[in-house]
Amino acid sequence: MLETLQQTDEQLLLFLNGFHTPFWDSFMWTFTAKLTWIPMYAAILYVLLKNFRPSISIVTVIAIALTITYADQVCATLIRPLVERMRPSNPNNPISEFVYIVNGKRGGRYGFPSCHAANSFALAFFLMFLFKNRFLTLFILFWAALNSYSRIYIGVHYPGDLAMGMLVGFSGALLLYALFRYCLRVPKIAGFLKYDIPEKLFIEHQRKIPHIQWIIYIGLLTMAFIVFHSLFYS
Repeated sequence: MLETLQQTDEQLLLFLNGFHTPFWDSFMWTFTAKLTWIPMYAAILYVLLKNFRPSISIVTVIAIALTITYADQVCATLIRPLVERMRPSNPNNPISEFVYIVNGKRGGRYGFPSCHAANSFALAFFLMFLFKNRFLTLFILFWAALNSYSRIYIGVHYPGDLAMGMLVGFSGALLLYALFRYCLRVPKIAGFLKYDIPEKLFIEHQRKIPHIQWIIYIGLLTMAFIVFHSLFYS
């Protein structure tokens, strides 16, 4: 059973890794870079600050940071050393000679699960739980999925690495969001943070949260920038 799954994973990798053009090489390389998305992260912070007092915004940012840290460390520190599955780009992996590598990037020795996928989906699911906005949910999950696929495209992960990373990210978002909501319900914590009724109505989703669209707008503008950059510099 495990051998069959591994063979299917390898076949799917070679299929998905096989569609390459100079444009998509540039697009995926830029898309997968963490610094590319700083404007979108800044838009998330802007939305928080526009809707909540600074103390609540800081706690929310800490909760998001802990969610991503959980996802990253569960993958990198806990699972990878136990599983020791080599990346498809690892020169010691026989499949590496059939994998297209973008810009010579091969990553570390092991790749299961994908920290990139775990971190991306951890952020996406946390925002989904936090804002419960249909359009933002569709956009941010699409962003996380494309961000994950870019790791197959550049040749450093199997599809199974990404699927497991997504599950780790989901578990982190579910756990930390539940803890976040619990803390805001504790009277002493709520009193210390001066967590008031209007903010409570936002968090409990009894009121529409304004300015959420800016996360989508900035994210789409960033994607547009990547497209133009790839057209002219590929």
